[in-house]
Amino acid sequence: MTPTCGSADVRTIDGAKVRKVVVACDAGMGSSVLVASQLSETLARYAVSVQHASINEIPDDADVVVCQEALVVRTRRAVPDRVVLGFRLFLGDPAFARLARAIRDGVLLAG
Repeated sequence: MTPTCGSADVRTIDGAKVRKVVVACDAGMGSSVLVASQLSETLARYAVSVQHASINEIPDDADVVVCQEALVVRTRRAVPDRVVLGFRLFLGDPAFARLARAIRDGVLLAG
């Protein structure tokens, strides 16, 4: 993963290389479980595993971390070398579709 022009905080990854997505939240329970379940169903066909965790317990093998938009800065501090995607809606957020498209099409994903 490399920094994107203009921001050292934003990272990129080739969607074809994504194998593990972590849905992070404050406590590692609740809302992240719902989003993780939704993404797990969507990404299973691409052999991508999805799990949930608290921000402080994001596993080292996570390729992409998804979190509520309000938690993006904190999450990037916790895992500065990972792609971090923020979302606003727990169901049907455009960030989830962008993630799935990048994985499906093998294109660059920034976050």
